[in-house]
Amino acid sequence: MSKQVPEQRQTAPPDVIEASSPAGQGLSGGLKNRHLSMIAIGGVIGAGLFVGSGAGINKVGPGILISYALTGLMIVFVMRMLGEMSAANPTSGSFSSYADRAFGRWAGFTVGWLYWFFWVVVLAVEATAGGTILHGWVSVVPQWAFTLAVMALLTATNLISVGSYGEFEFWFAGIKVVAIAAFLVIGGLAIFGVLPDTDPVGLTNLTGHGGFLPNGWGQILSGMLLVAFSFMGSEIVTLAAGESKDPRRAVTRATNSVIWRIALFYLGSILIVVTLMPWDSSAVGASSYVAVLDHLNIPAAGQIMNVIVLTAVLSCFNSGLYSASRMAFSLAKRGDAPQAFGAVSRRGVPRNAVLASVVFGFVAVIFNYTSPDTVFDFLLNSSGAIALFIWLSICLTQLRMRRILEREAPEKLTVKMWAFPCLTYGTAAFLLFVIGYMLYDDAGRKQMLLSLLAAVVVLIASLVRRRRAPSAEPSVATGTPQAGTVASSTTS
Repeated sequence: MSKQVPEQRQTAPPDVIEASSPAGQGLSGGLKNRHLSMIAIGGVIGAGLFVGSGAGINKVGPGILISYALTGLMIVFVMRMLGEMSAANPTSGSFSSYADRAFGRWAGFTVGWLYWFFWVVVLAVEATAGGTILHGWVSVVPQWAFTLAVMALLTATNLISVGSYGEFEFWFAGIKVVAIAAFLVIGGLAIFGVLPDTDPVGLTNLTGHGGFLPNGWGQILSGMLLVAFSFMGSEIVTLAAGESKDPRRAVTRATNSVIWRIALFYLGSILIVVTLMPWDSSAVGASSYVAVLDHLNIPAAGQIMNVIVLTAVLSCFNSGLYSASRMAFSLAKRGDAPQAFGAVSRRGVPRNAVLASVVFGFVAVIFNYTSPDTVFDFLLNSSGAIALFIWLSICLTQLRMRRILEREAPEKLTVKMWAFPCLTYGTAAFLLFVIGYMLYDDAGRKQMLLSLLAAVVVLIASLVRRRRAPSAEPSVATGTPQAGTVASSTTS
């Protein structure tokens, strides 16, 4: 019997941007600064803000603002930690690559595949939502046909070039930003009675109808569970930075601007909703933004919002497919996914990774039609809490990577986490508290248990693979596999 040679990892130097690789050997550098700026802004504005905010308002009351503020603050801290690592080492694998470097191959494998799984399930959700909206406009065309058309169009966009993805996302994000900005202006004028047929509102809706927290302080945490997943997507810019000409600048700008983006888009718009409308209004529960526009007698408010929601859905699908494919590409380059996922076209697009991601999404769409209460329900719930796991992994990875970077490449720490390590520990503790609360909460328990099951399955797969294919770890300073690096890095 021939002796098996341990598999060697296909690792690109961490401090060498993949975009600089020759065509056909690495990802292309086709993303421009304006693309990255809009990807950073649009990543914060998910479809959940437009569609899911009403349910949170109905459940918590005006105090949902505290839920958004606490969740937003948590995301600001997580993005600051991720920004620190990404500015030092921009790569398409982002936090998965950093977990690999900080804790070992099992960590990068687990985080990377969980993130991929999250987005491919989201692809099915968003494609179905887009098909539903389009079917509502043109009912003679079956919903499944529109869903397939959405998937085909945006898959083609991602297959052509990274520049085409960036261009589509630039315009998708632009529409979302303009819509939110217009809503803020119109709503602000209405609050102060400047619009025709309006009077200054005051605090009636914030303090009336049972008060600011009509259902008690405990609902703030329940509200956080409802709104937390609206923020997933903020991290996409750190994956995209590896395909830009100046990734460190892009990451730094995105990290520094996340505070005002969350404060303006989320807190600002939700404040307008709960100030202008009673929190217990059935119209707010159905669609909070449409409720406000109807209240202000804006013509065709429902159709306007459907256009905006469709844009948000297409944007989410577009970015989700991009994120899933780049994570699969990074895993392949590290030897943790089929080598075919690491192959790129002449335009620097990992086509096999794109197609594999969308195929899984397409299968999930089929399950959404054939088995919505069984198979698709399982997929949806088992991916639901993965965002919390990803954010927690970023906290733990940053704790380790800061020490490694300070020792091996201190000049790369151009962006630093505030009050390190206290805020990092605090954010990690808070995330653990939220995870524990989901297990305690009747509404969140099933989702958390199934997500934990998915995480355990992937973790076991990583440990089995590690046992079968041990390998060296790359040095953060040189990027070359070195014996003994694992021990020195994981004990720092």
